[in-house]
Amino acid sequence: MPSTEPTRLPDLMSRDRAELDALLASAVLGHVGLVDEEGHPVVIPTAVVRWEDQLVIHGSTGSHWMRRVGAGAPVSVSIAAIDGVIVARSAFESAVIYRSAVFFGRFAPLDGARKERALDVVTDRLLPGRVAELRRPTARELAATSLLAMPIVDWSLRILDEFAADPADDVAGPAWAGQLRFGPAAATVVPAPDLRPGVPVPPSVTSVFGLR
Repeated sequence: MPSTEPTRLPDLMSRDRAELDALLASAVLGHVGLVDEEGHPVVIPTAVVRWEDQLVIHGSTGSHWMRRVGAGAPVSVSIAAIDGVIVARSAFESAVIYRSAVFFGRFAPLDGARKERALDVVTDRLLPGRVAELRRPTARELAATSLLAMPIVDWSLRILDEFAADPADDVAGPAWAGQLRFGPAAATVVPAPDLRPGVPVPPSVTSVFGLR
């Protein structure tokens, strides 16, 4: 298993599980890295959700990479949140404000009731409360969907959130310095073109922060 010990800027590393969970609660897009059967490295973007003490991903049972991951291929999973920009007095000292984590391990398939429960967790992670508004998945839909879980054991977390360490000559100069913080992105509802008249937007959608 690759080492999770830092080789550069160790002061940016954190072993705080609460900070790791906060990142997983604020970001849903992850990237799964693995080596395919022909020895080629591949990285696949996908939704990654924390459930209990594990990472959960889902996809089609017909997906080639999901089948390989579900068979136990070793993987790395990266998740990141960009929270702003460190605006320095030089391009060299400028940077992004970020939180990023890398996980190492192996996924295993979920079956039966735990598979259906994990699918509910993923659905409600994307839109809280959505499961209660929908019919239950059919046996055919469940059979076509793969749910994989990996224990959160080997992980590395880096956080950069500070002001630029500009040299004295730049501090004395005319350039502005500070932080540009990103807020939540506004959401816009676009109804499906075949939506029947009179069907209201459900609470799981209207409750999204920043909805307009």
